[in-house]
Amino acid sequence: MDRKPIIAGISHGDINGIGYEVIIKALIDITANDICIPVVYGSPKVGAYHRKTLNISNFSFNNVRSPEEAKPKKANMINCLDDNVRVELGKSNSQGGEAAIIALERAVSDLKSGKLDVLITAPIDKNNIQSDSFHFAGHTDYLRVRAGVEDVLMLMVSENMRIGVATTHVPLSKVPEMITKELLVRKTRILNQSLIADFGIRRPRIALLGLNPHAGDNSLLGSEEAEIITPSIQQLQHEGILAFGPFPADGFFGAGSFSKFDGILAMYHDQGLAPFKALSFDTGVNYTAGLPFVRTSPNHGTAFQIAGKGEASENSFRQAIYLACDIYRNRQMYSEITQNPLKHQEIDIQPDRADDLPPDIFNSESLS
Repeated sequence: MDRKPIIAGISHGDINGIGYEVIIKALIDITANDICIPVVYGSPKVGAYHRKTLNISNFSFNNVRSPEEAKPKKANMINCLDDNVRVELGKSNSQGGEAAIIALERAVSDLKSGKLDVLITAPIDKNNIQSDSFHFAGHTDYLRVRAGVEDVLMLMVSENMRIGVATTHVPLSKVPEMITKELLVRKTRILNQSLIADFGIRRPRIALLGLNPHAGDNSLLGSEEAEIITPSIQQLQHEGILAFGPFPADGFFGAGSFSKFDGILAMYHDQGLAPFKALSFDTGVNYTAGLPFVRTSPNHGTAFQIAGKGEASENSFRQAIYLACDIYRNRQMYSEITQNPLKHQEIDIQPDRADDLPPDIFNSESLS
């Protein structure tokens, strides 16, 4: 397998938030530079401003014109902005949004043309980034359109959990009408394939959560489980996907049953992200499953309120770099295995853990 250095593109996000702080702190760590060649899409002027504000003296960007010029063990930077750019720490304004769009578009163009291997995106402000050229709810929707794929899955990843959401940034009042069999089957297929190709899990087990309290309690508290979620699970099982549920979310996380599954599909944003961030806020990573390229981001936003104060933790951003590189290598391995199945028939990337499952784990009532 080709072990060439991974070229990791990093978009700088909103210039008035903590993006540069977490980027610089993560790239000071020599370990991050050992596993990839980082290329930041941003502005040397903005980077210098943040470095001075944070009083970081043992760091500098290596300015390059293209990823091909990037040097190993250096924090390389491609200048995407003109010198008129102005930083206003902690403020959400149109200039911050425009700067984020310019860097993101440049990075994605290089990613699609094969100049980059993976993309890590620093946080953007979903409000100030809106413009005539950017009318998406966030990175995920934008990247789906740029990649030309029908659908993707926002997948939150940590050491002990991988949880995707069937519906993302939509009002809670609209969630029930959006939960359809077609949606759940499509999202679970994406999750299943990602667990196999991106995470090297041979036969992933996937849990689907219920929508209503107690997973509907035999339709007493809602009928979506019986009419939509259970039929979706049955179809997925017919396709050979190891899907189980629907599980009541409170008991599922409270009893620690999430640890028995390789992936979880939550029905809406807070149902999945609230327990995930409670357990993994500082180290969790946001991964976009279903794209033809690899994209990760940290498990936090712009955090304008602490921008420039030196208080931001870089751990999540560092993990986003590591995960992007791991997934890239896993995809290489998966591609080689599927192209030469006989050569690798003895490989068992991750053994089954069916014996580890308690006998009642598939009984949703036991988790209520």
